[in-house]
Amino acid sequence: MTAPAHPSYTSGISNTPLLGDTIGANLERTTATHGDREAMVDVPSGRRWTYTQLLADVDALAKGLMAKGVVAGDRVGIWSPNCPEWTLLQYATARTGAILVNVNPAYRSHELTYVAQQSGMRMLVSATTHKTSDYRSMVEEVHPQVSSLTEIVYIGDSSWDDLVAAGGAVTDEELAERGAALTPDDPINIQYTSGTTGFPKGATLSHHNILNNGYFVGEMIAYTEQDRICIPVPFYHCFGMVMGNLAATSHGACMVIPAPSFDPVATLDAVVQEQCTSLYGVPTMFIAELDLPTFADYDLGSLRTGIMAGSTCPVEVMKRVVAEMNMSEVAISYGMTETSPVSTMTRMDDDLARRTETVGRSMPHIETKVVDPVSGVPLPRGEAGELCTRGYSVMLGYWEQPDKTAEAIDDARWMHTGDVATMDEHGYVNIVGRIKDLVIRGGENVYPREVEEFLYTHPSIADVQVIGVPDDKYGEELMAWVVLTAGAESLTAQEVRDFATGKLAHYKIPRYVHVTQEFPMTVTGKVRKIEMRERAGEILGRE
Repeated sequence: MTAPAHPSYTSGISNTPLLGDTIGANLERTTATHGDREAMVDVPSGRRWTYTQLLADVDALAKGLMAKGVVAGDRVGIWSPNCPEWTLLQYATARTGAILVNVNPAYRSHELTYVAQQSGMRMLVSATTHKTSDYRSMVEEVHPQVSSLTEIVYIGDSSWDDLVAAGGAVTDEELAERGAALTPDDPINIQYTSGTTGFPKGATLSHHNILNNGYFVGEMIAYTEQDRICIPVPFYHCFGMVMGNLAATSHGACMVIPAPSFDPVATLDAVVQEQCTSLYGVPTMFIAELDLPTFADYDLGSLRTGIMAGSTCPVEVMKRVVAEMNMSEVAISYGMTETSPVSTMTRMDDDLARRTETVGRSMPHIETKVVDPVSGVPLPRGEAGELCTRGYSVMLGYWEQPDKTAEAIDDARWMHTGDVATMDEHGYVNIVGRIKDLVIRGGENVYPREVEEFLYTHPSIADVQVIGVPDDKYGEELMAWVVLTAGAESLTAQEVRDFATGKLAHYKIPRYVHVTQEFPMTVTGKVRKIEMRERAGEILGRE
């Protein structure tokens, strides 16, 4: 009788216990130990904070929120590219028990309207402008449509100063009382993730979720108070605010902001100027840095580690990052917003093959399994199935969408990722596909249904299907297949882009448009997107 095959299941063992703090209490603890150490540097403005100064500014802002009537559980939105005020608000909301609602800086007015209404947003803290975005005009358009939104604050504007000044009426004792009433399991953050229904879902995360995930990410790459982390990834993602900010503050390390949004020159300049020991990015960011004509001029000797995540990490890029950027201890991580975000991660002593061909193994205190997507039974090692994870990191649920939560998290609290994966005999996971038609463009997740719902509003489009097609720069690009309305003679990609610009985030706008009479269908009338992807290469003149 042969022994049964090992099931595709692992749990991340650890001698290090989970943190039982709130985010505010953890920041206090770090400040008590490392108060004189540098906590945050904003390279563009030259502003710097020690931990003592950071906590003081966080608390001044927290008191301002309380003075404006913000109570625990109120939703406070942040709509801005990376800046110190983003980080200050992240910790100030945590100190008061308000729920921070992350709004993607690439969103436009109709997307802002949706998340503000769906979250019941009470206050919005917004940038005024960035690149081509005029946030103020969009906020003024949206504000009257959202009945819950009673307070607008602009960063760098007198309204920000007024918010901080208002805190003078709140005592230290009142702030301490508020903090003492909070628990680690309170919801503290809502992050909107694109949904197959056509609208984003608000993944609701607790102190316990994101503080511990940030802490253990830092543990995996051996952060101490000596580390300085260059964070060119956006704060509105877990990559920036959890793996960046919370990993730093839970270890007494320094957060370095190289620019409001990713710029390869600014990033490497910041690494050199601030002697950063760690650098984050999605693969396209590292590619852009390595491809700079002046790359050889940068002395990156201070670097030792970092994280590459967001999409599949090409082997050759990883090899160059290790060899040419001095990042011998760089890690790969896998996760999703709903799991705070990291579920699996490579270890510093993993060989290059494991760091390039897998997404690592279970994080400490996290369980991982690969199951038959129909039966839910764990599959033998090496067989492909749906990846599921369970542990402290699984979100509380989708904000006010219990039906959607039940679709994603089963009765045993397993998060069903929708990704197809295999697990080897040592517990290393390899992502081999996606059950749903998620497109990952340059680290941004795009669900075609959301884009399709919008494109249906175009007067010349009778029917539309959106797919992802391979792209050398972004990993994938969007391609829309459209059936025209009667009377419409043609539709170009540029016309679609013009129609969507200012209404859809730029990364959701299809690069390619293919006009067709009909879509490939199954005998039961379902669209065959797999065939569309196969035919796309021929249509676009590629292999």
